[in-house]
Amino acid sequence: MATFLIIAAAIALQILLTARKLSPFLSLLVVAIPMGLALGIAPQDLVRTIDAGVGSTLAGLALVIVLGAILGKVLEESGAAEKIATTLIGAFGERNIQWALLLTGFLVGIPLYFNAGFIILVPLVFSLARRTGLPILLLAIPTVASLSTTHCFLPPHPGPVVLVNAFGADMGRTLLYGLVMAVPAVVIAGPWLSRRLKSINPPLPDLFNGPEDGARGELPGAPCSFLIALSPVLLISVSVVADGLLPEGLVRTALLFLGNPTVALLLSTLLAFWFLGHRRGVGLETQTRWLNAAIGGIAVILLIITAGGVFKQVLVDSGVGATIAALAGQWQMPPLLFAWLATALLRVMIGSSTVAVITAAGVVGPLVESTGVSPELMVLAVGAGSVFGSHVNDSAFWMFKEFFGLSMAQTFRSWTVMESTISVVGLAGVLLLDLAL
Repeated sequence: MATFLIIAAAIALQILLTARKLSPFLSLLVVAIPMGLALGIAPQDLVRTIDAGVGSTLAGLALVIVLGAILGKVLEESGAAEKIATTLIGAFGERNIQWALLLTGFLVGIPLYFNAGFIILVPLVFSLARRTGLPILLLAIPTVASLSTTHCFLPPHPGPVVLVNAFGADMGRTLLYGLVMAVPAVVIAGPWLSRRLKSINPPLPDLFNGPEDGARGELPGAPCSFLIALSPVLLISVSVVADGLLPEGLVRTALLFLGNPTVALLLSTLLAFWFLGHRRGVGLETQTRWLNAAIGGIAVILLIITAGGVFKQVLVDSGVGATIAALAGQWQMPPLLFAWLATALLRVMIGSSTVAVITAAGVVGPLVESTGVSPELMVLAVGAGSVFGSHVNDSAFWMFKEFFGLSMAQTFRSWTVMESTISVVGLAGVLLLDLAL
């Protein structure tokens, strides 16, 4: 009980400091250090935990975020993002633009990790918001809901793949059941929920704020704009197909290398500079200004995300996961509901959905054999629990907050509610499928 009280007090203090306008970068560090000491981490171990939190977060995010921001800036400054926005509006109409973004997010989210997909699609959301004058969350929520839903339910994302292997589930059936569940989850947590959040309408930040309409001259062509914007997704999709279908050899190795998110974003950024910059007569000096502006615009965001990684690592190294696992083992309830609830608790306490999934796999794995429950549905129950209640110990919470210029309260009312909606709808889908199968 003392462990939970310490964590609750730390989270409450973090919220208070942020509400008092202290930089989240500083407040996350200020809160994480005494929390770690209170949870029993020795001072010398706490220093290593901080280093590990910084390293693990930056290793997975730094280059992806920076390269994604540069690509977004080139798309914005060159007019390609405006061209994409104009084309989407023309094809779907302003009334249906949410569905266009939902579909785009879903297609991008299947092969792409959440963080990479988020960075790639954020410039498009900003461009459409400026073009249409619609509230930013009306467009952002369907986009990120699609990315989050695919991340927690569908292979080849790490969480579902780990669980498929741990539970001995069939990958094809897991993907099929996951798609059945993902559709209602993303519709409810996307367009339906976003229309109820229209009152949250912060001013658009200057990030990805290119020249005014007409200041660029002629816009790039639609095919070139779409191809460059989606080139990271195409490269990663090809690598996923190659990983599953091609035999070992040079071609497979090359495609897997090109499909690495960092490599794919780097190649896409170079293509953007060449086709949207050099080929259209933009000088190297101007392109360098675009690059510097993109990096400067996301530097603070990157630091805040890194501090969130430290907060998360302190919780992981303090043994909170083991504490929850021990408590969860004493509960008596249906195995699918138990799997969801145990994972949701791990997610709320630890912050990382991947860590929650890995920990939960060890806790609920024996239930697959002992109860005869469908291993595919167990994968999806754990996946649904892994996105519940995202808050200040989750780096994605800070990404969403900082990119869209939201207050803490607005982020809880939008991002946290959206993630929890996906989780609860996913649980309902699992239980209904269990009855039907």
